[in-house]
Amino acid sequence: MHSNIIAGKYKGKKIELPSLEVTRSSKSILKGSLFDTLQQYVIDTVFIEGFGGSGSIGLEALSRGAKKSYFCEIDRNSYNILQRNIKSIDPQNSVAIFGDSFHTLPELLKKNSFDSEDVIIYLDPPFDFRDGMEEIYHRSFKMVEEFSNPNIVLVVFEHFSKLEMPQDLGEFKFLKTKKFGKSSLSYYVRKNQED
Repeated sequence: MHSNIIAGKYKGKKIELPSLEVTRSSKSILKGSLFDTLQQYVIDTVFIEGFGGSGSIGLEALSRGAKKSYFCEIDRNSYNILQRNIKSIDPQNSVAIFGDSFHTLPELLKKNSFDSEDVIIYLDPPFDFRDGMEEIYHRSFKMVEEFSNPNIVLVVFEHFSKLEMPQDLGEFKFLKTKKFGKSSLSYYVRKNQED
């Protein structure tokens, strides 16, 4: 299975997708809306995809002008696919990190100060309809509440539309949600930022 980069300098390049049992690929309509919202804000930023999967969001960000993308992924097969996608699209500006995002992402933010670079974080936690769905979102919310890196300007969640999203997550406040059927995007900005 494949999808394509939608726009920017790598427009039309193919992205290999892992099997759907492991990871849901972000629908192109949702991806299009995300980058319509971000527009110029993504240019020259550091983009971090917290649950990387195929890397389709972070690679799209690079195509649209992000300076660098980081990807965290725990599933070995998805990680191998992510590495192949990075290699074929933009290996110079991509960093793949293998491991549990709940550990690797906070570590990445601690190790890198990203001095004077704006950081956008995209989180699409893998959920299971049978059990544990709420738990993974609660763990994700807690992780964001503990983010202290002052350069993070925006956190975006892709989530199940019926999920009630918190108004505040530590230093971040809820901005808006856009729905796309069963999936939604919710945006959080730093509280001291101008809207």
